[in-house]
Amino acid sequence: MCCGKSRAQFQARIPGYPPPRAANQTAGPPPPFVRYPGLIFEYTGLTGLTVAGPVTGRVYRFDRPGARVEVDPRDRASIAAIPILRQVR
Repeated sequence: MCCGKSRAQFQARIPGYPPPRAANQTAGPPPPFVRYPGLIFEYTGLTGLTVAGPVTGRVYRFDRPGARVEVDPRDRASIAAIPILRQVR
């Protein structure tokens, strides 16, 4: 078994990760984004904050104290490490 096949098997077990394509399958539109509702973070700082998710590249903008923003679960660990952001749901 080559490393590529092992990687595909591992990735297939990750929730929200798109299943691997067959070698003869043509590239089509990307799979739909899997939503995990309720992953909300609240800003507890004094002004505003913009954060880029390191996994998805999404930009999260907390424009005022108390602002709540939905965060992609793939960025959760990095966003949760920011002391002035707290997960509320």
